[in-house]
Amino acid sequence: MRSNSDEREPEGEREDGDRMPRPTSFVDAVLTVVADIPPGEVATYGDIAALLGSRGARAVGMVMARYGSDVPWWRVVRAGGRPPTGHADRAREHYAEEGTPLLAAPGDPDGYRIDLGACHWRP
Repeated sequence: MRSNSDEREPEGEREDGDRMPRPTSFVDAVLTVVADIPPGEVATYGDIAALLGSRGARAVGMVMARYGSDVPWWRVVRAGGRPPTGHADRAREHYAEEGTPLLAAPGDPDGYRIDLGACHWRP
């Protein structure tokens, strides 16, 4: 049996500049799934959690917030098709490049939603 220290490898950088350990199992599984989402398609945080046998949509969100910058993070959306919190403008640029179908949502703070009916990824 491996010890906890064997299950971590250094990766990523904290805001204070120190290296932070990256857990290899769940984090790598999330990042692998996200990397497999094709251009123009999206999955919700809950979809990814379910694929991994978890109900932890928030845990997927934490992984994406900490380690998701090297994968197509904009392809992981909130339930209902809302873009990742705080990244709606940057994500919209990616959606336009990939031809991801969007819906106008004038009452929504982001102003749009992803059309899940048209581009919801199902592996």
